[in-house]
Amino acid sequence: MRIIYEPNEMQEIAKKYREWNKKIGFVPTMGYLHEGHLSLVRQAKQENDVVFVSIFVNPTQFAPNEDLDKYPRDIKRDEELLRKEGVDFLFYPTVDNMYPDGFQTYVNVEELTKVLEGASRPTHFKGVTTVVLKLFNITKPHRAYFGQKDAQQLIVIKRMVEDLNVDIDIVGMPIVREEDGLAMSSRNKYLNEKDRKEAVCLYQSLQKAKELIESGIDDTNTIKTEMKKTIESYKIPKIDYININSLTTLEELNKIKKNDTLISLAVFVGKTRLIDNLWI
Repeated sequence: MRIIYEPNEMQEIAKKYREWNKKIGFVPTMGYLHEGHLSLVRQAKQENDVVFVSIFVNPTQFAPNEDLDKYPRDIKRDEELLRKEGVDFLFYPTVDNMYPDGFQTYVNVEELTKVLEGASRPTHFKGVTTVVLKLFNITKPHRAYFGQKDAQQLIVIKRMVEDLNVDIDIVGMPIVREEDGLAMSSRNKYLNEKDRKEAVCLYQSLQKAKELIESGIDDTNTIKTEMKKTIESYKIPKIDYININSLTTLEELNKIKKNDTLISLAVFVGKTRLIDNLWI
């Protein structure tokens, strides 16, 4: 595995693989890798000739009061994991390389970013879409891989790619969970022992929603009320939001729509904000 720091060098490497008619698979990450990230890498390995992974903690998607400075980092561990998976190139740029002096161009997907995470974190998605499009232009992949845990991010990036005619297949991959159901996340590192035990409430509330839907209940207010009860049966968690939306438009739903429903939630467990979701 080669580690590339400069965007121009990474771009030249990508151009060569394109000229050689090699399929490029790309997995963008912020590092502190876990099994969820590695599942994306393995899928990319199966479907492409060469695999690029990026590690970049992107400052433009963090608000001033968020956890940019303490976001977990362990580049040596990440390198080791990626080598074991047979990744070909790790792109590991600096902030100055990605946002040089005078940088002033941003990408904004309008309506899809005003709800859910966008309502709680208004500047978040402008940072996400900008850095992802930059990474696409640098790595020139045929396919890019994203986890469904960040469901709105996946939906927003698909929209950006479609709207801007970006010739890349966006591949969404299932959430990878711990044994008790907690969705794997780099931020799980923040949880102390008590918080970790209670964090399972997110998954349990989604399972409650699934049970209700399978029993024939399709009223979203009823489902959200029961999810809220599940979470509030624990002492520590505080709900940021519970929403049920269309997977395609992210409009709020009054009734469950078959094959077009996203149930998502954000919950503070202690000081740590966790997200999770269920695709219907």
